[in-house]
Amino acid sequence: MTKLFSPITLRDLTLRNRTVVAPMCQYSAIDGFVNDWHFVHLGRFAMGGFGLVILEATGVVPEGRISYGDLGLWKDEHIAPLARIVDFIHSQGAAAGIQLAHAGRKASTPVSWNTPDKLATEEQRNAVGYEHWKPVAPSAVAHSSNPDFQTPEALDEAGIRRVIDGFVAAAQRAEKAGFDTVEIHAAHGYLLNQFLSPLANKRTDQYGGSRENRMRLVLEVAEAVRAVWPAHKPLLARLSVSDNAPGGWQVEDSVALARELKARGVDAIDCSSGGFDEGRITSTAAYQVPFASAVKKGADIPTMAVGLLGDAAAAEAVLENGEADFIALARGALDDPNWPLHAMRELGSSDYSTWPVQARRVKERDRVLGRLPA
Repeated sequence: MTKLFSPITLRDLTLRNRTVVAPMCQYSAIDGFVNDWHFVHLGRFAMGGFGLVILEATGVVPEGRISYGDLGLWKDEHIAPLARIVDFIHSQGAAAGIQLAHAGRKASTPVSWNTPDKLATEEQRNAVGYEHWKPVAPSAVAHSSNPDFQTPEALDEAGIRRVIDGFVAAAQRAEKAGFDTVEIHAAHGYLLNQFLSPLANKRTDQYGGSRENRMRLVLEVAEAVRAVWPAHKPLLARLSVSDNAPGGWQVEDSVALARELKARGVDAIDCSSGGFDEGRITSTAAYQVPFASAVKKGADIPTMAVGLLGDAAAAEAVLENGEADFIALARGALDDPNWPLHAMRELGSSDYSTWPVQARRVKERDRVLGRLPA
């Protein structure tokens, strides 16, 4: 059996393989609620053979959404529609995760396809759930000069407490919805990443200045979520391992943070990078794998690699070389929701049992076309 398609266990959760659908914002919710688009979008990945499907960045408080079209988990009414999706993912043999997030100063931004002419009337705005609000952040510094980003209000002590409480309450609701894991989003220039990075955090109190202080909120969130998240279920965290910018958060900082997260009960690190206007990196195949490798080896914790990993043989090599423990796809999964099923065949398997029973006639087609492994 290939490494990519071998089972892996975190706490009491055993995934059927090491393929993961990374969170992908769909900007298609109203008031935080999932709908039929999300059901079909996510369900097809479970049918396509992935081991774990992680739902998009989900606002733990209303003002924590990237846009008015984001999912939310700040009220109990959100639970039942999410549970319907979780149940379907489970029915197809995959595990379900959800990314809990707060966008910080990158909140209340437009949905790109809802152009001003499509929001001209109240009826049009209501139809897409349009909202606009003032974002919050570690410091009153805008993400960039782009007018889509506002100058935020700096969080005070009560505001920070609201953030922590929001993560805790959202995790409790995620458990009620039946999710197998939650992922704390501390990447891509959103709120927790903003606290970590000197590029955004200009505070002089206990949450700013030294690396220890800048890590404080992320660790407090992790401790608080772990305290309410069931002990038998794994907890994940997503980090921008590097800001890819001078003077920003660096790889060695993420290794130190990952060690502290592990000590607080985080079971794996989802390793991405970037998210700040000052950061630049060239995207190439497997370009972020070195980040996953550095964190895995430096902090002795399982890691998830992400970033243009659609080549099955290359993905297998990443795992075989011990550079990561999971392979996550986002755009690759959008392009091919059946990627694991196709990758399994590419890597020499003639086992079609992972295909949904309704679709196993594909094996006969592949036999006729000479696609089955010799």
